Amino acid sequence: MIEAYILIQTRAGKALDAAAAISAIPGVLQVNAVTGPYDVIVRAEAGAADDLGRLVVARIQQVEGIFRTLTCPVVEL
Repeated sequence: MIEAYILIQTRAGKALDAAAAISAIPGVLQVNAVTGPYDVIVRAEAGAADDLGRLVVARIQQVEGIFRTLTCPVVEL
C-alpha cells in the first residue's frame, strides 16, 4: 500500500467544487481546502505506485477546475 499527499491548484473560485468532487473518488482518504500556493490538499492511498499514478492522472486531474497537481508519496524513514 502506498499513501500520498496531492497538492492541487484550481482555477479561481473552483476549490470548493473540486474538493467536493475529489472526496467522492475511491482511494481518497481526506480532502482539505487550504490557503497559500495550493488550493486543495488530498491524502490518498493505492495498492502500488502505478495505481497511485492512475488515481491522480485518470481520476483527480480530470475534475473540473483543476489545472495543476503535485504528488508527494509518503516514505517510511
